[in-house]
Amino acid sequence: MPMARVAALETTFREIAATRFHGLPLLNARLQVQAIAFAPQAGDDGDAAVGVLLTPWFMNLVRLPAGATLAVGAKGERRVGGRVFEFIGAHEDRCGAFEACSLFSPMHEFADQAAAVATAHELLAQLRPAAPASAAPPAACTMAAVPSRRGFLFGRGA
Repeated sequence: MPMARVAALETTFREIAATRFHGLPLLNARLQVQAIAFAPQAGDDGDAAVGVLLTPWFMNLVRLPAGATLAVGAKGERRVGGRVFEFIGAHEDRCGAFEACSLFSPMHEFADQAAAVATAHELLAQLRPAAPASAAPPAACTMAAVPSRRGFLFGRGA
């Protein structure tokens, strides 16, 4: 996985926080930009690095595709772990194209950085369960079976 792309994503959003979003009331001043636990993932829609991007104004599940990506503003379903999420194509000059799925926005319900990071790690643990090498691949998931993002994070059903 190209760690330089993850670093560029984090640097880009730190710059956005300090410029375009500086002083806006929707920011949670107790939070800072952090790229969390990006890891390679192979999929039907191509290889990508997947992780969580935490900012003072949102927490997004982010895909950094190795190849073709969704056009800016275009929506597409992507499988992460055994679940399907709707991602939106995005682009920033310093980090290039990426796909984002909103998990939380705004971020006022988080008391501090540690709470937001713990939530991101828990989400990723749910999406990346440790499985023995001989385990069968996850069963197909339909959109109807996917819980809401907040329900998913807090263990509630669809």
